[in-house]
Parts: sequence; structure tokens; C-alpha cells
Amino acid sequence: MTVAGEHVPDAPSGPPHYRILLIEDDLGDALLVEELLHDTGLPFHLTTRTTLAEARTELTTSQADCILLDLHLPDVSGIQALTAVRTLAPHTAVIVLTGLSEAQAGTEAMAAGAQDYLVKGKVDPDTLHRTVRYAVYRSRTERANAQAQAARQRAEENARLERGLLPQPILDTSSVRVTSRYLPGAALALLGGDFLDVVEGDDGLLHAIVGDVSGHGPDAAALGVFLRIAWRSLVLGGHRGEDLLHLMERILIAERGSDSLFATCTLLTLDQRAAAVTLHLAGHHEPLLTAAEGTHEVTAAHGVALGIVPGLRSWPSTTVPLPAAGALTLYTDGLTEGHNGSNGDRLGVEGLLTLIENLPAADPAAHVDRLIQETHRLNAGRHSDDLAVLRLDWGDLSPRW
Repeated sequence: MTVAGEHVPDAPSGPPHYRILLIEDDLGDALLVEELLHDTGLPFHLTTRTTLAEARTELTTSQADCILLDLHLPDVSGIQALTAVRTLAPHTAVIVLTGLSEAQAGTEAMAAGAQDYLVKGKVDPDTLHRTVRYAVYRSRTERANAQAQAARQRAEENARLERGLLPQPILDTSSVRVTSRYLPGAALALLGGDFLDVVEGDDGLLHAIVGDVSGHGPDAAALGVFLRIAWRSLVLGGHRGEDLLHLMERILIAERGSDSLFATCTLLTLDQRAAAVTLHLAGHHEPLLTAAEGTHEVTAAHGVALGIVPGLRSWPSTTVPLPAAGALTLYTDGLTEGHNGSNGDRLGVEGLLTLIENLPAADPAAHVDRLIQETHRLNAGRHSDDLAVLRLDWGDLSPRW
């Protein structure tokens, strides 16, 4: 059955194995190709277009496994025709159709990216069968190899960014146990702009940060790395609190590629000897404090995100007493902004606290892993935001944790 340039052979069931686009302006040659395809025994769906313009429209709306291309079309000819088709469908097998006097054109076409070429008038069903099958196989293999290479490159880029976003804590005498986790927002995705770090200063205090650059992708990740490294350098240089955040904001403004980028963060200074923690919130949410009686959100004053109102310098501090044994958990929005099951509601802090309360006893690392797994389970595959979690444990919370 042929209708409007398309042929769909009768088949018992299922889609055709080969979606073939024939670009040929000679209706006689097009009919011969169609008859040869029937004789090959290949299951196929054939679409015929007579110009590059028609083929362009076809390729923008549907995919093809193989393109049979005549090099002499009304609107383009020669290698330019092949180049144009390859640009439109870079991952599709292209077989060039040449005339009897154009043997050189076939080899030139293969050098320019065609999978193979066939000489009109010298093609039999067996040759066409073999050529189409091998061309599609080679094209699919090349595509798979390209995808594998791209995945390797993404993994290598992720590893480089991860080293910048998730450094080894600098701990000298501190007995605080550090657990950190980072997950990008989608499978195979580049890391985003979430970052965290922990450093013990010369004053014996433990300093930590969790932050989140607005947006996703390499620009946000690069800015997150800048801010994380700047924070570590400034902390080791003795900068603290509002002064530290002011300098980080100056660095953000200097390094961001767009005025729309900003960053939120929570700064934490833990003094085990004084059994207290000092917090500065720059547009970020409060950490969670875990003690023997349970987990709750710390109440702390809020300040403005970095880069939103440059020069405002509104970052009040909050000092909170700590139990002899406990844990502080800092995190980014990816942990709470997912869905809370099938009801469509967001998990939120209250939902997160309920999850923590119901999790079985475990060591800090296993507890964080189970918490992340449970939030993903409730979100049912809808996880889209990057996620960073930093947990600091001191004393002995067993047997509950």
C-alpha cells in the first residue's frame, strides 16, 4: 500500500524493523528501490521525499534508521546534499545512490560520512539487504560508542567537580565525626551548585558550610566550587561570621556569569568545649539538631542570600547550646522539596523530621543513606534537584542512632 509517498508493507504485528527514508526525485528510480526492498525480505517502513526541503520537514517530525540518498536533487546536489542530510540526522545511517558513471562520487561520499553507496542499475535484492543491515548496524554501533564516550566524559567531569565540591575535611584534634553526601539532580547529570565543607581552625573550633547556587549545570557547579574554595581559604585565614559572608558575596559577584545567579548557605561554628554552636543563615534554612530525645529544627535568625542585595550585609548570628552527645545535620533543598508519596504534597521539614523519627537505629553514614533513599522512594522518581547533606556527630548517641 502506497499513500502520499509512504509504503507500509503488510505485517502480522509490531512496528517495522527498519524505518527507511528515500530521498529521490526520479519517480522511476524510487519505484525500483521500493520493489527491491520488497524483494530483500526486510521488514520496513518506507517514506519517499523528492527534495532536501521535504526531507528536512520529515526528519524534524520523525526518525529514520536508514536514509537512501540520491546525490542529484532539485535543491541541492553532490557532497553538499550528503553534508546537509548528515547535519539533519547525524546519528542515522546514510547510503548514497549514484549513477553508473559516478563511481568516484560513491567513495567521496563515504569519505564525507556516508555509511555506504550503491550504484543504480547494479543493485540486486541481496546486495540491498546486506547494505541496509550493515549500514544500520554500524550507525547504531557508532551512536552507542558516542553515547558511551559522552557518559565517560560526564563521569570524568563529575569526578573533577566532585573533588572541588566535596573536599576532604581538614580535622586535626577534633573528635567530631563527619558524614557527607552529594547527589546530582538527574541520572548521568553534571553536578550542580550545591557545596559543603568542614575545617578545623587554629582556634580549635570546627567550621562547616552547606550552600546552594541557584540553577543547575556546569556554571552553577563551577560557581559552587569557587565559593567552597573561597570559604575554606577565608576560614583558614581567620575570617568569621558577617565579614566572611561579605567576602564570599564579593567573590560570587566577581565570578558569576549572570546577575541572576545567587547562593544560599548556612555557616556553622561548633565549639565542643563550650558545648555551643554559632549559626549564620544566608538565605538558607536551619540545621537539624539530634539529641537522645529526638530530632528538631534549630531556631535561628535569617539573613539574605549572597548576591541578592549586594552590600546589605544582613547576616545575624545565633548561638545555640548543645547536648553532651548529639548530631547536627545541614542539607540543601533537594532533601525536602521532593513529593511526600502519591498525595502530591511536598515533603518539607515536618515530613523530613517524621522520616528521621521512624528510621531504624544505625551509624551516622548508614542513617544518612537510608534517609536519602527514603526521600527518593517517596518522591517516586521525581527527584530533580541536587542534594547535599552534611552531618556532624559528637559524643555517643547510641543505642538510638
